[in-house]
Amino acid sequence: MAVITISRQFGAGGKTLGRLIAESLNYTFADSSIVQRLAKEANVSTDWVIAHEKEAGSTFSRLLNTMVSRSLIDRVIKDERGYLDEQIYLDYLVLIIAQIADEGDVVILGRGSQYILKDHPEAYHVLLINNLDNRVQFMVENYDLTEKKARQLVNFEDRRRTNLYRKLGKTDYDSPSLYHLVLNMERFSMDEALQQVLFLIS
Repeated sequence: MAVITISRQFGAGGKTLGRLIAESLNYTFADSSIVQRLAKEANVSTDWVIAHEKEAGSTFSRLLNTMVSRSLIDRVIKDERGYLDEQIYLDYLVLIIAQIADEGDVVILGRGSQYILKDHPEAYHVLLINNLDNRVQFMVENYDLTEKKARQLVNFEDRRRTNLYRKLGKTDYDSPSLYHLVLNMERFSMDEALQQVLFLIS
């Protein structure tokens, strides 16, 4: 009934490693399924959740939240037409990740799961890091992007990651003390990283 959380600097290969771990152990890989469950709970479309995550921490998102009154939000929710703002998103995120962890035998990718499940008795927390140039190159090689597009994407996702953790009130998300295992992917192949994780939970 183990739970493995994968945190990563974007482009360090977290999604790739997470899928390999799940396949090797016959575990569920929770990434897009988190979006689907959150959308169902909030009664909104998955596109809305995805767009919200992409806009996380942006000026537009903060402006929207200050412009929409809580009474209007409450009416929308009561009318069961669905609504999503930063606080509702975070509330559902914590709930859903906890539910997924309780189901067991799962690899959870990102979304602050190392914090949400920090006291879960069956959880192992893994962090992947790498330098910027290597992360850009990983995206070029694995996602058919030009170097310029890959660098833009890595920089954007780094900012988005920082913004998510700010909302969770966290600044120490790359601290080794949070994790059972920190993998510097400059020094490990993907298969070597997989073997390290499998050894960790064995």
